[in-house]
Amino acid sequence: MSEAEAGAAGWRLDWPVSAGARVGSAQLKTVPEDFRVCEVLEAFPEHTDQSLVAGVAGEGEHLCLRLEKTGDNTEFVAGELATLAGCRSFDVGFCGLKDRHAVTSQWFSLYRPGMMEDDAALIGQISARWPVKSACRSVRKLRRGDHQGNQFTIRLRQISADRDVVESALERLKIQGAPNYFGPQRFGFGGANLDRAVHIDPAALNRRGGQGKGRGRGRGGSRSGGGRDDRKNVLYFSAARSWLFNEVLASRVAEGSWQAPLPGEPTEAATGPLWGDGGTSASGEAGQREHEIVAQSPKLASLFMTTRMKPERRPLVAVAEGLSWSWLDDGALELDFFLKPGQYATTILSDIFELEDVSLGHHKK
Repeated sequence: MSEAEAGAAGWRLDWPVSAGARVGSAQLKTVPEDFRVCEVLEAFPEHTDQSLVAGVAGEGEHLCLRLEKTGDNTEFVAGELATLAGCRSFDVGFCGLKDRHAVTSQWFSLYRPGMMEDDAALIGQISARWPVKSACRSVRKLRRGDHQGNQFTIRLRQISADRDVVESALERLKIQGAPNYFGPQRFGFGGANLDRAVHIDPAALNRRGGQGKGRGRGRGGSRSGGGRDDRKNVLYFSAARSWLFNEVLASRVAEGSWQAPLPGEPTEAATGPLWGDGGTSASGEAGQREHEIVAQSPKLASLFMTTRMKPERRPLVAVAEGLSWSWLDDGALELDFFLKPGQYATTILSDIFELEDVSLGHHKK
């Protein structure tokens, strides 16, 4: 879709699916317990340590806690942890954002040098807000993408398709995976983040050291420069980059070439561009196609001409590892699978179902 078309009809936020059409509709997140996420971080203990009150294992300046939360998003919890621990918001680390309308288990790190004797008391305070499932000390702050991935247990309700049709689609998903689109929530309601992206001054991003990688900050963890405006600009910039990737992937899905690399791709697996200064790292046929697709959106493409953002690649295929499923007595479908960082459960399920996210009260397409 070109920018001229976007201006008349809105940004495209629903892309082609692998089978050409979805099998039917399903309801997602009727209750938070229908969507469970457990972050996998192999370097840290998995199970609850009943001796937490007596002390925390490990060494290092960072206290790491695995919390279970329901109804709270990751950034809210991180802010509350900073207040409870008396540290800057910047000193709280986590591996990735988790769903709010879900039961999620994830790790947070708190920078607390020389305060090991107070760990038990702090854990007691935090436990009054969220169950603390595990704890340890670490020499490193947790950062985005440090985890190995996420284990999902999801229940879908009010499925409109016949069971044999659903089973066939799930078998196909298990074998071939699904197109690795960024989800529509990244682009804001009706593509509002993309509307704002076309008005970003790329020079402002450069002053921050690129796409949010500069972390200058003052007291209280606030960042230098425009503060909140800077973070918003990074959000819009990321939305533009993600949308261009989706457009390239959509073209590959439509022609059936999304599962294997094209000549000129810099990797052995099928990948698409995360646009940067100079465009794409692909050459040959792949590079030419990517440039042609992105050229249809010149205002978004122009954002990357002066940002000094290095082009990157993202897999075109998302794989639901260990996918299994069962039908419950009430007719709900329960699915279990593991996804690597940067892959999204709703994206995978949307390749089969038209999902209605009941927690939001509207269809997410």
